[in-house]
Amino acid sequence: MNVDKLIIVSSELEMDNGKDIKRLSRLTAILTQLQTKRLITASELAEKFLVTKRTIYRDIKALEMAGVPILVEEGKGYSLMDGYRVSPIMFTESEANALITAEQLILKNKEVPSLRSIRKQ
Repeated sequence: MNVDKLIIVSSELEMDNGKDIKRLSRLTAILTQLQTKRLITASELAEKFLVTKRTIYRDIKALEMAGVPILVEEGKGYSLMDGYRVSPIMFTESEANALITAEQLILKNKEVPSLRSIRKQ
């Protein structure tokens, strides 16, 4: 899984910085849960993270969009593809916040011409 991709997917879906941090933390925790349990249901995850099952469905979709190979067993739950493991992500909350803030600034300012293009004119 590409951490940058997960941050971008997370922040594309919600642009409030406080929500981004909570969501990124939850996505990481869901990934950890999937790595430690053979099979886990959306209901179990929703109860654990105090969110709705619909939020868990969106989170699972975000993880899939970030390249995490999640398998769905209808009526049983979610699991990771055999052999898939992610090294622990070691960002503090303030580091994750700084990454998300920087990414949001870049996304908001991508239409502003770069200094190089201005100098060429």
